Amino acid sequence: MYSLKEAWTLMYGEPPVEGWDGRFYCLEFARTQALETNRTQGMMLCYTFNLVLRGWLNIVSNGHELQLGPDDLYIYTPGTVITVEDASDDLRLLCLLAEEGLTLETPSGYNIVRLSHLPFVWLHEQRMFLSHPDALVLASRMYDIIRCIHSNHRYKAEVLRMLYSVFLLDMQNVQPETTAEHMVSQRTEDLFYRFMQLSLQHFLDHRDIAFYASQLNISPVYLSRVVRKVSGRTVGSYLNQLLAMEAAFQLRTTNLTLSQVADRLGFADLASFSKFFSRMKGISPYRYREQRL
Repeated sequence: MYSLKEAWTLMYGEPPVEGWDGRFYCLEFARTQALETNRTQGMMLCYTFNLVLRGWLNIVSNGHELQLGPDDLYIYTPGTVITVEDASDDLRLLCLLAEEGLTLETPSGYNIVRLSHLPFVWLHEQRMFLSHPDALVLASRMYDIIRCIHSNHRYKAEVLRMLYSVFLLDMQNVQPETTAEHMVSQRTEDLFYRFMQLSLQHFLDHRDIAFYASQLNISPVYLSRVVRKVSGRTVGSYLNQLLAMEAAFQLRTTNLTLSQVADRLGFADLASFSKFFSRMKGISPYRYREQRL
């Protein structure tokens, strides 16, 4: 899967600022940059927050068509398959990108991870319709982050983490009360959060629920219940999403044969890998790789 730094290098080549650690960035996008993000769709291991300032943007997110307009905020979570279909010539949006690891480490990141993984029936979609005053608050936070990134502040890294935490708290603050309220117990959320961290570390080697349950000192049945209650998904579907991201990354960025990719990802043979990839991505791995040429 692409780290933020790898995705940036693919799209733009040079780092945005000297000494950039590649974990966190914020910038203003126009139509051209928005369309360029299609090159890494579904393969970025980071959270991305897109706030439309002007114009409109048409996207397809996990098969759902959305049009984003002024004061709309779209949250991209790792593994979400998103394609930018079109955008207006006058499009201006603020885009904040943060690696998943950084988000999980940020104190208030816990809350946004919880909110962004609410089941579809609760959150409806990963889009927020903000009031104009609320949009201005978040835009102001994002511009503060941009200024800090391009400053010579002696404690830049520490300040950026604080600004990111404040942004996440402000975003949680503007959530509708029916969404923002806790819908599951603290223990359930804690277990899901720890499962997410473990899955990122071990999904290539362990795709059995028993492994993660043992690491969390709970039963497989209980872990299954936790993941479904918080995210509306199964443990298997969550791990499969990570695996599909890594498969797409390997197909796009290496010259390994399809059989070698299948073997590296732990599939018994090419046929089972092809079947899995086609089911997850809607296209065969062979045709997917052809698209990079």
